[in-house]
Amino acid sequence: MAGVKDYSNTDVGKNREKIEYHIEQILNLIGEDAKREGLLETPARVTRMYEEIFAGYEVDPRDVLGVTFDENHEELVIVKDIVYYSQCEHHMAPFFGKIHIGYIPSGKIAGLSKFARLVDAITRRLQVQERITSQIADIINEVLQPNGVMVVVEGEHLCMCSRGVKKSGSKTVTSAVRGVFREDSASRAEFLSLIRD
Repeated sequence: MAGVKDYSNTDVGKNREKIEYHIEQILNLIGEDAKREGLLETPARVTRMYEEIFAGYEVDPRDVLGVTFDENHEELVIVKDIVYYSQCEHHMAPFFGKIHIGYIPSGKIAGLSKFARLVDAITRRLQVQERITSQIADIINEVLQPNGVMVVVEGEHLCMCSRGVKKSGSKTVTSAVRGVFREDSASRAEFLSLIRD
């Protein structure tokens, strides 16, 4: 199954002229001259960017995990430091960071690259960090049916760093815990220790 990186948002493509028109209007409304040399191609560039950064709408994240494999491995599997970029649905400002995924299989595993593709499918939409965290955990839980899943998401939000309270460098950390990780503090501690190393 191809991942979100192989897709572009077809709704943006179908509405290219309208989006470019509205971007030009926004430029004028904020006091810019949309006809000056440096901005002439900006509406087209922004529209092309939207095709890419909102490509997550083109794929069902459940399908991204693709083919699973029967494997008698029941120990912790971690894929950490998956870099992501998303857009805050409240301000349409970027936020980005790293995602760490751990799961304990119950006889079914997925290819490791599929977890990075799952992250792309979920983050390349208008989002909030809390939803990203839960969606990743819930989809892994649904598709792989592991004994447990734990997801930690770190994010730096430009809507908080460059505007509003303007606290640059601050990070938000969210987690989602499913299955045995809820009851087993040793498994949680092992996961947290390994993602810190």
